[in-house]
Formats: sequence, C-alpha cells, structure tokens
Amino acid sequence: MSAPIELARVRRLFARPQRIAPSDFLRREIAARMHERLELVKIAPQRVLDAGCGPGADLVLLQKDYPAAQIIGVDAAPAMLEAAKAPASRLKALNTMLSRLLPAKAGVDLLCADFGNLPFAPNSVDLVWSNLALHWHPQPDRVFAEWRRVLRVDGLLMFSNFGPDTLRELRTAFAALDAAPHALPFVDMHDFGDQLVEAGFSTPVMDMELITVTYDTAAALLADVRALGGNPLATRARGLVGRAAWGRLLAALEQGRRPDGKLGLTFEVIYGHAFRPAPRVTAAGEAIIRFQAPKPR
Repeated sequence: MSAPIELARVRRLFARPQRIAPSDFLRREIAARMHERLELVKIAPQRVLDAGCGPGADLVLLQKDYPAAQIIGVDAAPAMLEAAKAPASRLKALNTMLSRLLPAKAGVDLLCADFGNLPFAPNSVDLVWSNLALHWHPQPDRVFAEWRRVLRVDGLLMFSNFGPDTLRELRTAFAALDAAPHALPFVDMHDFGDQLVEAGFSTPVMDMELITVTYDTAAALLADVRALGGNPLATRARGLVGRAAWGRLLAALEQGRRPDGKLGLTFEVIYGHAFRPAPRVTAAGEAIIRFQAPKPR
C-alpha cells in the first residue's frame, strides 16, 4: 500500500518545532495510553528505538521505564532532533550519576535518519516504539518490514497511528470547496494488521478508539490542524484559498456545531503491537523443525 506523500515536504513541514508544539497535547495523551498498554508486556530491552521521536518527549518516558537500556531517537527532521537534545541532555545528566550501576551503553542517543530505511544491523533492537509517526510515510508496509529487520527475535513493536475517521469534520467542510485531498488518506486498522502479518510479525494485536477534541471557534480548530503537521500529498491543491472559498469553509465547519455549542474534531487512534517470531527457515532456506522430547511418565 502507498499514498502520494512527499517525504521531502514532510521534513519541511516539521522543520519548525515551535509550529508543531501547540498540538503536542494530543501526542502526550496518546503516548500515555500507549504506555498503559506497554506496561502489560513484561520485557527488559537492552536497546530501544523511538521511530519518529520528534522533540523527544517520549524518550523521557522510555528511559524512565528502561534505565539500563540504550534509547535511540530517530527522526528525519534535523530541527526536531535539535529540539530533542534538551530532554536527552537531562537524561544524560541523570545517567552520569548512575553510571556505576548502569551498562556502558545505557542512555539516550539521537540520530537523523528515515525510520523506513534505518542505518542499523539486523537483529539489533529489542523494542521499536513509534507514536503518531507512521502515517507520514508513503509506504507503511515497507516500514513494517524494516522494523522487523532490525528487531531481534521476540523483539516488540508498539506503535500508534491515525485511522480513516480522523479529521472527518474537516474533510466534510473542505468538500464544500473542491474535490482535492486536504488531509492524509489514513490506513484502516485491519489493513495494518494484514501488513504486519505480511511483514513477518506474529500475533499482531490491534485496537482503536475515537478521541474528540472540542473548540470554541473554527479558527482554534484550524490552528490545531495546522500544528499537527499539514498536507504533504503530491496531489494537494496548490496556491492560496481565496476569501470567498475560505468563507464557505468556515460556514461548513459552523454547521457542525454540537448541541453544547462546541465544534468537535474527531481523531481515530489506532494502537498496534506485535512480536518478531523465531525464523522458520535457516539463512540457506532450509526449514527449521523443532522437536520437544515427551515428558517422562
């Protein structure tokens, strides 16, 4: 599966962390809900990858959970990694005090790279964590294959992503203007499950919930939409929206006011986790058959 997303434009959209910061409340809420799910999985990773780490808030969460692990934040936007240096440096100071108790590689490292083409060896990561980053890549199925490549056997993938009902109020309003796509074509939860299996993950677990954020004004709603990132589609409409068209957009949004007088904006949040299973064939293509001796009577 693929979408006409321009990765170079994604990097430009995230080139100013201060532009993205107003929407961080949603990322923090979803990170907390991911963390609740992670707490149910008993693992002790030595190396953790935060794929699409942004300004680094999740690095703090992961390092608190796994103080003996090396936490690697990867992002393709250099400005985001620059912003992530602040939380990373605070964690480094803490690790310095605990250095006699922690392994030599424990701590946080930052790397500018495409999380769909990682500069890591196979079987080198124990946990891949990715919070609201996957939908910015044009080929999530290839990203899953790359994450499986770097995971060790029994390594865990945990991610969150927006689903198709995200921004549905905005899509309806923009339909009053034209037929051009003004938001990403988010992937369905069941398609993600199929992609994980195709990529070689075992027993993927997917679930979904709807989160509605309410606003007093259309201007506040649209400001948060812009802060979430923007439109990186190659098929997007070019040029500025005229005054008359902008008025139609605002009027369409106003028609969706709720009984409480608020404007609502829906986010379909998909959560997924899966493990990398033991291989069924050798590197030479020979089948691996496991025998278990019968228990003595």
